[in-house]
This record gives sequence, structure tokens and C-alpha cells, in this order.
Amino acid sequence: MKQLPELADVLRNTFQTLIDQFVEFVPRLLGAIVILLIGIGFARLVALIIKRILGRVGFDKIGNRLNEISIVKQLKTEIKLSEIIAKVLYYFILLVFIKAATEKLGVAAISEMVASLINFIPKLIAAAIMLQVGVLVADALRSAVLNLCQSFNIASGRLLSMIVFAFFLIITVISALGQAGINTELLESSFNLIIGGVIFAFAIGYGIASRDIMANILSSFYTKNKYKEGQTIQIEEIRGEIIKIDTMSLTLRTGDTTTVIPLQTLQTKKVEVFN
Repeated sequence: MKQLPELADVLRNTFQTLIDQFVEFVPRLLGAIVILLIGIGFARLVALIIKRILGRVGFDKIGNRLNEISIVKQLKTEIKLSEIIAKVLYYFILLVFIKAATEKLGVAAISEMVASLINFIPKLIAAAIMLQVGVLVADALRSAVLNLCQSFNIASGRLLSMIVFAFFLIITVISALGQAGINTELLESSFNLIIGGVIFAFAIGYGIASRDIMANILSSFYTKNKYKEGQTIQIEEIRGEIIKIDTMSLTLRTGDTTTVIPLQTLQTKKVEVFN
């Protein structure tokens, strides 16, 4: 008969403890909600101000430059840096207030998770800046290689420029991932192995295929001071007036026709100059 009062006391104490904890939790919950609402409003206000300021100072011009890159055009997306930075800043401020709200609630696990996200955002911003600069540099190198190949009349200039672009883009992506705190050792070793094999195979194949082109380019450095437009020369049985000299060939007017002679021929054949 004595067990019934003890059970009743246990139930009464349990319910009393739950009620006390609930009463104590309600103010913390209301405080967390207030902090969260203030954070949302403050984050939106700051993001809106930053977006308008960056838009007025012309910060989006960098994004427009990125939109002109061929690989970005293929993605069919438009990069607007002012909106991206405003969004990142919005979520960063919001996470700070969420952390304060969870600390108000006393939930340590959620607070630690939010704190790790807050610490990750600066790394993510640095990685994004590194990626943006890397893409611009890779595109500039692509244009430089393409223009150089076109000046030397190299037919595969577009392919070479895209290879250079892809090479530096991959390096940039790996570096950006490392900056974000992601382990890239396996990715780096795999990339080094693949790129080494590709470069070796490409160097052999392209060297064999373009040895005549390279011979003409090298010959242009030796012949540019020896021959001039307007001179009359004879190469074996071909005689005519030089009307054009470029990096690959020499053009002769031979009567009613013109003859194009590769510059490397001038190094291997007997040439007579008449004036």
C-alpha cells in the first residue's frame, strides 16, 4: 500500500520538472526568435545596400568580362557579381544571428555546426576570388596563344589555345578547392599523371606533324635580312622578283604567274641574287 503514494510523488515531480523546464525554455525560445527575426531584417538591409553600391561603382563590369568567356557562354548563365556578393554577405550575417539564437536556446550541437559554417564562408569567398582571377588569366593566355599562332600562320592555333586555357583552368580549380579546405592531393597527383602523358604524346605527335612549319619559322629569322621585296633571285630553275616575304614563305613573280617557295628551301638550295 505504500508504493502508490511513492508512484504518485514520482509522477508529480516528473510533471513539475517538465513544467519548470518548459517555463524556463519559453523565454529562451522567444528570445531566439526575436534574434533570428532581427538577423533576417538586418541581413536583407545590408545585402540590399551592398548590392546597390557595387552596382553603382561598376563592379559588375568584371562579371560582364567573365560572361564573354566562351566556356561561360556555353553554360548559358549570367554572372552578376554584385548579386553574388550580396547573397554571400546575406547568408553570412544570417548565420551569425542563427549562432546567437542557438546559443540563446542552449543547443550546443547546432551552435557548433553553425560556427563551422561561419568559419567556412571566408575560405569559400577566397576560393571564389581565386577562381575568378584564374579564369580571367586563363582566358587572357588563351587569347595570347591564339593571336601568336595566327601571326605565325599555325593552323592548329585554336586547339593549342584551348589546351592552354583548359590546363590553367584545371590548375585554378584545384587551387581554389585547396583554398576552400578540401583535400586535393589525390586530384593533384591524378592531374599531374594525366597532363604529363598528354603533353608527352602531344609533343611527339605535333613535333612530327609540324616539323616543316617550324623549319620555315626558324628560316625566317635567318633570311629576313638577306632578302627584300623587289629583289630578283633565282632558285635552281625558278627566277623571279620577290613581291612578298612572310614568316612561312617567299612569293616570286615569275612572268605572268607567281610562285610561292617555302623559306626552308632558301637554306637548302642554291640561291642567286641579281640585284
